[in-house]
Amino acid sequence: MDASNYRRVPLGVVAPRDAEDVAAALRVCAEAGVPVVPRGGGTSIAGQATGTGVVLDLTRHMNALVALDPAARTAVVQPGLVLDRLRDAARPYGLTFGPDPSTHSRCTLGGMIGNNACGAHSVAWGTTADNVTELAVTGYGGTPHRIGTGWTGAPEGLRELVSGNLAVLRTGMAGGFSRRISGYGGLDALLPERGVGLARAFCGSEGTLGVVTEAVVRLVEAPRAPVLAVLGYADESAAADAAAGLLPYRPLTVEGMARDLVGPAARDLPRGGAWLFVEMRDEGAARALVGGADALDAALVTDPAGQRALWRIREDAAGTATRLPTGEMAWPGWEDCAVPPVRLGAYLREFRALLAAHGLRGSPYGHFGEGCVHVRIDFDLVSAAGVARFREFSSALADLVVSHGGSLSGEHGDGQARAELLPRMYGPRVLDLFRAYKDVWDPVGGMNPGMLVRPARLDENLRFAVLPATPFAGEVARCVGVGKCRGTEPVGAEVMCPSYRVTGEERHSTRGRARLLHEMLAGEIVTDGWRSTEVAEALDLCLACKGCRSDCPVGVDMATYKSEFLERHWAGRIRPLSHYTLGGLPQWLRLIAAVRAAGPVGAAARLVPVPGLDRRRALPSPAREPFTRWWRRSGARRSGAGAGTGGVTLWPDTFTEYLSPETGRAAVRVLAAAGLGVSLPPGRVCCGLTYLSTGRRARARQVLTRTLDTLGEAAGPVVVLEPSCAAALRTDLPTLLPDDPRAARLAAAVRTFAETLEEYAPQWHPPRLDRPVAGQTHCHQHAVLGDAADRRLRERAGLTGGLSGGCCGLAGDFGFEPGHHDVSVACAEEQLLPALRAAPPEAVFLADGFSCRTQIAQLGEGRRARHLAEVLADVLAEEA
Repeated sequence: MDASNYRRVPLGVVAPRDAEDVAAALRVCAEAGVPVVPRGGGTSIAGQATGTGVVLDLTRHMNALVALDPAARTAVVQPGLVLDRLRDAARPYGLTFGPDPSTHSRCTLGGMIGNNACGAHSVAWGTTADNVTELAVTGYGGTPHRIGTGWTGAPEGLRELVSGNLAVLRTGMAGGFSRRISGYGGLDALLPERGVGLARAFCGSEGTLGVVTEAVVRLVEAPRAPVLAVLGYADESAAADAAAGLLPYRPLTVEGMARDLVGPAARDLPRGGAWLFVEMRDEGAARALVGGADALDAALVTDPAGQRALWRIREDAAGTATRLPTGEMAWPGWEDCAVPPVRLGAYLREFRALLAAHGLRGSPYGHFGEGCVHVRIDFDLVSAAGVARFREFSSALADLVVSHGGSLSGEHGDGQARAELLPRMYGPRVLDLFRAYKDVWDPVGGMNPGMLVRPARLDENLRFAVLPATPFAGEVARCVGVGKCRGTEPVGAEVMCPSYRVTGEERHSTRGRARLLHEMLAGEIVTDGWRSTEVAEALDLCLACKGCRSDCPVGVDMATYKSEFLERHWAGRIRPLSHYTLGGLPQWLRLIAAVRAAGPVGAAARLVPVPGLDRRRALPSPAREPFTRWWRRSGARRSGAGAGTGGVTLWPDTFTEYLSPETGRAAVRVLAAAGLGVSLPPGRVCCGLTYLSTGRRARARQVLTRTLDTLGEAAGPVVVLEPSCAAALRTDLPTLLPDDPRAARLAAAVRTFAETLEEYAPQWHPPRLDRPVAGQTHCHQHAVLGDAADRRLRERAGLTGGLSGGCCGLAGDFGFEPGHHDVSVACAEEQLLPALRAAPPEAVFLADGFSCRTQIAQLGEGRRARHLAEVLADVLAEEA
């Protein structure tokens, strides 16, 4: 699978190391009559990166930046190089690669060449074809070609084909515009008056002609201080009508989105029901554009961080558009039609009417300045009637696009999704020429058959057909393959996907794991179902960090999928020892506390390796006095003046209760200083997190039901100091016990420490520390809870700087389990440990998560991190 609706099972995958390997693979496949599909990041949305023969994975080894010449403004790249790595290398010279699809953090140059990718800046810098000067190509059978401008390197017969079809090239493909990508849309670049652009014509061929093994690309000057103008319009049609009128101002981008896609983020945008994001080279140009834009409202964003936040809304749209506001899924298939920009408003009005006529919904957005519209549509791609409607709608939409002089594909290629409909766009003479062009390059048809010419039907090979009709299958299918989890570097505070960034293996990405689960449920390749060793191995290195829950544009929740898999995988069998030791941590710690054996147990754990755990890890020592025992002994049953009528309930989570009671004591002191009455639950409570993480979901339900019984009808805010426990109570609890109304009430009552102070003690001023901070934001806090209140509290306390994003790598039981140590350490080395080393001597080290504090204690070279409550409590004690 790629990022499309299609699934084709290959015979195998080859990861070539160099051009010689590519040639060898193509020779062997040609001799055996086996087709070949070149593949980059697998983010194609029309099915062209799937195949039934041998898939060449060009990302594993052929991913180098071979050379960069700042003076000539060129770079030599291998096909598996990720676009952002090229842009990173060019940035110090003030240069960049112009085309920039929203998948820039994981799409490859080879894939961009294959699809003639464009991106937001094509208004200024054109398509990939406009920025490629030379290509090294290997044909099916192993024949090498070096092509650029002129006939040098052309396959035998191509020059004669072009000279015999000059009239077709000049008339049959006339009326083109910048986003005419469909078919071999660049074939007219071979005309003599256009310089015989062999490399240009090759771009957009979707792997059907040969395999690119190296490319020479142009670089452009990056604007030094671009300004983003956000223009608000009454609705989508008004924004579309206005877009073409902005082109004389020479914008770098003109991107459009409507309210139904932007959602809650609209509160941060100017007034309107739709918006144009227009990037200009400088503030003067931006102000001139705003003055002539005739928009309802406008804002200029000069701050780079503010610009990145807004662009993230646009870049994530390929995933967020997959979830309609009502929660249903929408799918690709008609992702990127394009019409001349002056026709865009009229086209969108008719497009919306066509959707309504077929009972379908979708949220258009995209490159309005070039008339290119992306949309995901709520097709039913499972039932026979739904698939028939998909086919009927596709034919009608193709006719609509052509009636406006448009292209069925304006950016991502036709693949299987649209190639069947190319006769509606091009006349028979052009299609005959397309077939002949394919045959000159690939006489026996071994390169990516079924794409562009002699295409498969658009309703064949749909990936949903093999799935059972179960809720879990529906969750797994929501991974649409946009591949954000394949980013090689974290963006800001984002977490996803730490294990993939360490290993670089597709099976360790969120997408890879989702696709393995897909195959497990299909049962055709992975045939041992829930006992599958392949799926178990892929999920083994999932840290259950929940980063994908927030960072994946479609909200894939691999931590939950892993939990459900482990429950079935180990059903009726003896589990790994770690599932009983760390998975049963609350029980063991409660027993140790009951017999008052914390001292001996802690000493033994330091001296004797715990069976089933990594020998390089020392377990944290239990506290000699649990938090609730201190609470009873100290008489601190209530403190402070109360909050409202009932105060707040402090949740004694397992970590605070048995391993870090000083955190609980500190929180009591701070909450009391803020004037909040504090109480504890009347009995033993637990969020069930350790049982969930090891797939003991039935046990987690029992624990949570007992917890709800203990709490009774207690109301009011519940302060949870451990972020992972707060996240479990907020999200996992109501999912596990959906029919118990008490579960939803408790989930709604959960507050973090910082949220409690901000919401229930807004007049309280924390003590000032006026020191820099370093440390870790817990991944579950990032993914589920949010840390805005924490950042505001730190700011009010004079704690400057930010905490590391990503994942600390310990992740509860993960870092203690055998086989995980190296990955755990590598995750910590990504952001956390470098930030600790770079911190000034006076820095305060913060980590609200017990796992994060443990990782810092064990790997942080003598540094010790504390919960924010502890830091504030210490200052209060000094001031007392």
